[in-house]
Amino acid sequence: MFRSAALAGRAGARGGGKTFSGGGLMTRSGDDYTRGLRDGRTVFFQGQRVPEVTSHPAFAAGVRAVARLFDLVHDSAHRDLLTYPSPRDGRPVNKAWLVPRTREDLPARRRAIKFLADQSYGFLGRSPDHVASFFAGFAGAPSFYARGGQRFADNLLRFAAKAADEDLYLSYVIVHPTVDRAKPAHQQAEPYLYAGVAAERESGIVIRGAQMLGTGSVMSDYIFVTVILPLKPGDEDYAISCVVPNSAPGLKLYPRRPYALGPTSVFDYPLSSRYDETDSLVIFDDVFVPWEDIFIYRNIELTAGQFSATAAHVLGNTQAHIRSLSKLQFLVGLLKRCMDLSGRSQNAEVVAQLGALATRVSLVEGMILGAEAAAEPDPFGVMRPKDSLLYASQVYQQAMYPRLLNQLRGMLGGSLIQLPATAAELRMPESAADIERYVRWPRATGTERVKLLKLLWDAIGSEFASRHLQYEMFYAGEPAAIQTREFRNFDWAAVEALVDRCLASYDVTE
Repeated sequence: MFRSAALAGRAGARGGGKTFSGGGLMTRSGDDYTRGLRDGRTVFFQGQRVPEVTSHPAFAAGVRAVARLFDLVHDSAHRDLLTYPSPRDGRPVNKAWLVPRTREDLPARRRAIKFLADQSYGFLGRSPDHVASFFAGFAGAPSFYARGGQRFADNLLRFAAKAADEDLYLSYVIVHPTVDRAKPAHQQAEPYLYAGVAAERESGIVIRGAQMLGTGSVMSDYIFVTVILPLKPGDEDYAISCVVPNSAPGLKLYPRRPYALGPTSVFDYPLSSRYDETDSLVIFDDVFVPWEDIFIYRNIELTAGQFSATAAHVLGNTQAHIRSLSKLQFLVGLLKRCMDLSGRSQNAEVVAQLGALATRVSLVEGMILGAEAAAEPDPFGVMRPKDSLLYASQVYQQAMYPRLLNQLRGMLGGSLIQLPATAAELRMPESAADIERYVRWPRATGTERVKLLKLLWDAIGSEFASRHLQYEMFYAGEPAAIQTREFRNFDWAAVEALVDRCLASYDVTE
């Protein structure tokens, strides 16, 4: 039976402005965010419904990591770096929501995103500024949404303003489950295996089906629901773009095994224990969505175009590249520290390998800065980083990240696995003495060496690290899809003009 509009329209987490003792409204704090998650959302884990995600050991550390980001934006000390004045009332707004209209807006966004990414060393892949960056692109192009009807453009602008003013954490599910990829959505074994419009009501629609991959959805305020893969004629029921509060009746989340449960201590697994954002299958069991939360309705062309015609895909993935840069810098910095303390950084071969790693990281940074410097206003007046440089960086990073991890493994060899099982061995006098004697470096004690190598192992060798390898290889899509985007955005006319000029400069008589 369909849920009532009154129940299904129940609001999700709401973050209000907070007042500092010094006066002036700021963005919501980490405490505001955490309180907002206590909304009765339905999360199933280990055969039970999770009573409350903020205190559950599988999710609490991830919630705290995200709450810290909200606290940093909330802190008046970071106001200039992380916020901009709301065009509606002048209150500070998280820069992730800033629609870039000038060249200066892009480096302002980059510096804010980089500062926040550094807090998790790049390991929060879908932090709150990720989907917010997509919405900056959406909000910059209301006339695109008006092609489906002015009310949908109005809905988009209204929600984008609300999300910015309340600094909401949005996650997204934009890929259909891999049930039968050989068939379009409307030809699956049964209707609404994929999230689609099962019914229309006077006040909204009913969504039924499943969607993936809800990274961060366990701890977000709203879920953005659409599809990024091409749809076929007949798939109109699945051609939607809308938002759903995480507490909506009928919305169910099934997270994968959380890595925060496995670590014996933070010392043993300093990343797994603190920065697991989780990934979830999201099921819509007849979830009611009011019309005001719908931006595209049963329109295949607009569903596809929302990512490419607007600046959304470029801005969202620029955030992803900046976050990735933080992780790459962290990894090579960690390796450099190991080489220094082990006395190997003076070896010519090691210096060359470190130089090769630094080159890879610098190329990523250069493409981020290059895309920013070559930005041009798009047809909607949004300052858009150069698409071809962005997608070239994605193609490069998908192939480079696995090789970088293998190079790190090769440079440390067995040192990464010749480690005491837990931090307890470092606290017991007898075993601690052995470790200090036999597991040390010329410039580091046994404890210092173990601490560094356990951190590096958690970054490149643990189950948490394996998930991040998979993530970096596929978060932007299949490699062929990214390569196709690069093909479509590259300036082929310019390079072929060079060929034509050369061919025209001589003939058979010369």
